[in-house]
Amino acid sequence: MSLDWKQWNRNDIIYGIIAPVLVVLLIVGISRLGSLFQGGFGVITGITMEIQELLLIVIIPLLLGLVWNRWAGGASGFLLGCIYALFWAPVYQSFRGGGPILLGYILSAMLIGYMAGALNKRSENFSSLIVSGVVSATIGGIVLFGMFYLSPVNVVTGVWGFLLTVLTRTACGVIIAVIAKVFIWYGMSINKTAKIH
Repeated sequence: MSLDWKQWNRNDIIYGIIAPVLVVLLIVGISRLGSLFQGGFGVITGITMEIQELLLIVIIPLLLGLVWNRWAGGASGFLLGCIYALFWAPVYQSFRGGGPILLGYILSAMLIGYMAGALNKRSENFSSLIVSGVVSATIGGIVLFGMFYLSPVNVVTGVWGFLLTVLTRTACGVIIAVIAKVFIWYGMSINKTAKIH
């Protein structure tokens, strides 16, 4: 069945045009908060950087691992971890000993995506999604926090550093499990796609 654009309904407009545009504007707004405060508002910069990190090396690999499989999660984690490490490479290469931090970004992202898929085993059960997401994201956060300590230029230390690194990932495990369940409800998992074809 082929649909013409003239057959779009209100939901198509809301979820196909308005919602994506609002999300993009929100992301642009968050990215501009630092300049609105003349770059002197460190909390805004820290939150923005943490959201960028979580999106690239936690959320996407975790979601792909939960709704698809361990190979999709692990591969996307490896690729996005490499991209994130390459983004920070000029900064850390100016200091001696920044390599473990860059390697931690790659390994943590790859581990989170792969482990989420391996533990969930393509299950559509909500409790399985939650447990798989929380366990994989928490372990990935612990691995990254440990990798930070292998570097002499590490600034993420102590209880607050642990909470920032690990608990944010644990929270992502819960939130992304809910999002994965919504994807599954709307037939966006690989299992339902395979049944259609």
